[in-house]
Amino acid sequence: MEITMNAEENKLRTARSYKLILLFAMVSMTMMFAGLTSAFVVSKSRVDWLKDFQLPTAFYYSTLAIIGCSVTFHLAKKAIQKNHQNATTQFLLATLVLGILFVILQFVGFGQIVANGYYFTGASSSITTTFLYIVTVVHLLHLAGGLISLLIIIYNHFKHKYNSTQTLGIELGAMYWHFLDFLWVYLFLFLYFFK
Repeated sequence: MEITMNAEENKLRTARSYKLILLFAMVSMTMMFAGLTSAFVVSKSRVDWLKDFQLPTAFYYSTLAIIGCSVTFHLAKKAIQKNHQNATTQFLLATLVLGILFVILQFVGFGQIVANGYYFTGASSSITTTFLYIVTVVHLLHLAGGLISLLIIIYNHFKHKYNSTQTLGIELGAMYWHFLDFLWVYLFLFLYFFK
C-alpha cells in the first residue's frame, strides 16, 4: 500500500513540475510580447506610422480558427478524462486541422497586406507593417512548437498512452494551446485598437 501511494505521489509531483516549467515558459513568452507591444506603442510617434492601415480580413478568420483550437483541445482533455478514446481522437485531429488553418490564414493575411501595397521590409515598408510582421512571425514560431507538441500528443494517443488516469500530456498541450489562443487574441486586439 505504501509503495502505491509513493508511486501516486511521485506521479503528482512530476505533473506539478512539468506544469510549473510550462508556466515559467509561458510567463517569459508573455514578457517578450509585452516588450514588443510596448515598443510598438512607443514608436507610434514616428512620422512613418500608417494612420489608415486596416488589418487583413484573414486575420479575423484566423482568430476564429485559433479560438476553435482552444475549444477542441479543451473538449479532447474532457473526453480523455472520461476515457472516451474516439471522441479524444476526433477533438485532437480537429485541433490539428484548425491549427494548420490558422497558419494558412496568417500567410493569406500577409499576402493581403502586400497586395494592398504595404511591405514588411525595404524602402516601401513602414514601421506599422514591420512591427505587424515581427509580432505575427514570432507568434507563428511559438505556434510551430504547439503544432509539433500536438503531433506528439496525437501520436502518443494513438499508442494508447492516455486514459482517464494518465492525462498529463494532453493537459500540458491544452495549457499551451490556451496560452497561444490568449496570446493571439491579445495581439489581434492590440493591433486592431493601436494600429
